[in-house]
Amino acid sequence: MIGIDVGIKEFYSDSNGNIVPNPKYLEKSMRKLIREQRKLSRKQKGSNNRNRQRVKVALVHEKITNQRNDFLQKQSTMLIRENQTICIEELKVRNMMRNHKLAQHIGSASWSKFFDMLAYKSVWYGNNVVKVPTMYPSSQTCSCCGYKNPLVKNLAVRVWECPECHTIHNRDTNASINILTKGLQMQSA
Repeated sequence: MIGIDVGIKEFYSDSNGNIVPNPKYLEKSMRKLIREQRKLSRKQKGSNNRNRQRVKVALVHEKITNQRNDFLQKQSTMLIRENQTICIEELKVRNMMRNHKLAQHIGSASWSKFFDMLAYKSVWYGNNVVKVPTMYPSSQTCSCCGYKNPLVKNLAVRVWECPECHTIHNRDTNASINILTKGLQMQSA
């Protein structure tokens, strides 16, 4: 059994304390992509040089897509093979993409595709994927005593101490433990 909390800096944190960093393939290839697109914009429309350059831009996009898909396939397969029950937060990714400051990073992380891969692979392997409701305060609740800390609403707070039991929590790992607990409660009900 495992609980997963996805993020932008770290691709996901799980309830076992593992943190998988976000590879950020789009951000790493952005300089090359910008350079190739700039060359394309300078070419005359309808020319053979423009068509050749258009193919070069498409190849850069294709490489980024292939790198991302490879990463997502490997991570989802590893999670499905190692765990019988996977609890994830049901995120409205399309609504989150409306935030223009985060949209590129959320799209680059490709959470929606990752969740889809977990869903269809769980059917293949006979596993369960439990989706915890979006509004569940997983980051704010202490995983030890259950105290809800309203001060953790700010995303800048990455580590916090519970005022009740004085346990120090990493925001994402704590959220993944709470997602696992809530998912198991929903599954048994």
